[in-house]
Amino acid sequence: MGGPVSGREAMIAAMDPQLDPRRWRFVLVSPDTAPQLLGAAIATFREDEGVGAIVPSPVADEAGQAGPDFRRIVLQVHSDLEGVGLTAAVATALADAGIACNVVAALHHDYLFVPAARAEEALALLEALSADARRG
Repeated sequence: MGGPVSGREAMIAAMDPQLDPRRWRFVLVSPDTAPQLLGAAIATFREDEGVGAIVPSPVADEAGQAGPDFRRIVLQVHSDLEGVGLTAAVATALADAGIACNVVAALHHDYLFVPAARAEEALALLEALSADARRG
């Protein structure tokens, strides 16, 4: 893997979005569900209201955690943590299509959680955005 990409257009051109086939759910972790949920979580965040986690939807169901299901789109580009514009570009493209987007930026990649019912549409929009940036 090369070093991080930082230029806005370069990040967009190289994002290579990939759709994860699984469904994910945002949940609140309580002491009684912590072992089950935290063991399955791909991300957690401590907020004033408690610890939230992103877990596979079947795990959320088993723990009695209802909520909307999301699909995860992984932006394959190794984006620079100080790079400017990638999040804004993808969020704007999805917002213009009326698609909600929850973004998680990690060390190497960015992850977009979009409503499961619109995931394929979101992926197509992001692929087109990336292709446009490659054409310059």
